[in-house]
Amino acid sequence: MECVVLAEGNPNPQPSFSEAMGPMIPYFMVIAGLFYFMILRPQTRERRQRELQLASLKRNDRVVTYSGIIGTITGFSDDNKEVTLRVDDNVKLRFLRSAIQGPLAEVAAAPETPKPGAS
Repeated sequence: MECVVLAEGNPNPQPSFSEAMGPMIPYFMVIAGLFYFMILRPQTRERRQRELQLASLKRNDRVVTYSGIIGTITGFSDDNKEVTLRVDDNVKLRFLRSAIQGPLAEVAAAPETPKPGAS
């Protein structure tokens, strides 16, 4: 006579989703925190600084556009979204305010140093 034993249950039970993902949640939180502090926060700070810089533009400021055009602000449009730049004596161009990269950093003339051997 044969004896057959039927085992009930799975010898290798699969963990449920919450049991499998539970230990991983702190890692996801750390990654989300790093993403915020390394990418989103600096971007927000730079955007805010740029908006303040563009809002502080006034007439007779020398600026450079993203296309590399250097000019002096001569006026603003009524809605304050466009800027008129004087790039030469008789040349004035209109740009969107957002096309202004920022004020032109004037390089101060460095004092000339005498060359060696020159008297």
